[in-house]
Amino acid sequence: MDRYIQVTTTTRAREDALSIAAALVDRRLAACVQVLGPIISVYRWQGEVEKTEEFLLQAKSRQDLFPEIERLMEEIHPYQEPELIAVPLTGAGASYAEWLASELR
Repeated sequence: MDRYIQVTTTTRAREDALSIAAALVDRRLAACVQVLGPIISVYRWQGEVEKTEEFLLQAKSRQDLFPEIERLMEEIHPYQEPELIAVPLTGAGASYAEWLASELR
């Protein structure tokens, strides 16, 4: 299996999440992106504990595309410091993996 990853990020607005998802798929940096939410995130930001309603994006991609995903997020993500985490996919169904490969650059 190629070095496939799942990239996660969050946004405050559903419209931002859908825009990011479309940009990733349009540029073939992600084969698909699920948008979940709203969810509640609790975190420390600038010395204060925050509780925010957000939308979670889960993008299926490939490890070698991560630097391009990171650059795109720097351009279009509305957050000053967006979450951007990639975890390896250790397995996938054979036909799904073939589809994934066909949809990425």
